[in-house]
Amino acid sequence: MREETSPKDRFVTVYGFRPVLAALHDDRLAIDKVLVAEGARGPSVRDIVTAADARGVPVRRVAPHRITLLSGNGRHDNGVLADVVAPRMRTLQGALDARHHERPRTVLVLDGIRTPGNVGMILRSGTAAGVDGIVVPHHGVAGIDPLVVKASAGVAFHAPVLRADTAQDAVERLVDAGYAVFGLAADAEESIFEVDLPEFAAFVLGAETEGVGAPVRPYVGTWVRIPMPGGVESLNVASAAAVVSFELVRRGLTAAAPARG
Repeated sequence: MREETSPKDRFVTVYGFRPVLAALHDDRLAIDKVLVAEGARGPSVRDIVTAADARGVPVRRVAPHRITLLSGNGRHDNGVLADVVAPRMRTLQGALDARHHERPRTVLVLDGIRTPGNVGMILRSGTAAGVDGIVVPHHGVAGIDPLVVKASAGVAFHAPVLRADTAQDAVERLVDAGYAVFGLAADAEESIFEVDLPEFAAFVLGAETEGVGAPVRPYVGTWVRIPMPGGVESLNVASAAAVVSFELVRRGLTAAAPARG
């Protein structure tokens, strides 16, 4: 399969006065460009332009509707946005096309998770655990916006994000590439702590209420559960993602863990 690379596969776009200014003031972040709506004026806009000029970041004046289109949030973009370079973001297909030893061994796939706080926390815990890739599809999942960045405590800028069109597209590509796909389900027979895991494994994290969606379910080869002896029915999806991520650490299957002997 071929997949075209777009700016959304390379940048995290932040919008609004405070997020844009905060990004410009963070020397750890590389900013590709700042867009300001034509006609936007005031002290906040001047501060942003001054900060961008100080860092040598291009500032472009564009039609207001373009800002709204790119931010997807016309009520809160304040007519300004910035494209922050995400050094570890790439397309899923690009990652799968890499040489065998350079491909991600462990992958989380987000499916239907629309709450920005959950997406941000998953990016934070998955990155902390050294998971090789976290698939955040362009459709069906909350976009990586200032709310996600805030929930991730800024980790979203540096997370190993893999982009695909949809979760179904992602798992189809993973199966074709030889990955074993696991899904989380409360009624599954096998425990995440006991199931055999191959070298290349992907874990689908379903929506907060619906679980793994119908289009994705046929691609799941094995269903696993997180044992909950305390009698709680289920975990928040971000909490479940943390359990999965650090179980991979325990097994030595993440980038942060020692290689298996």
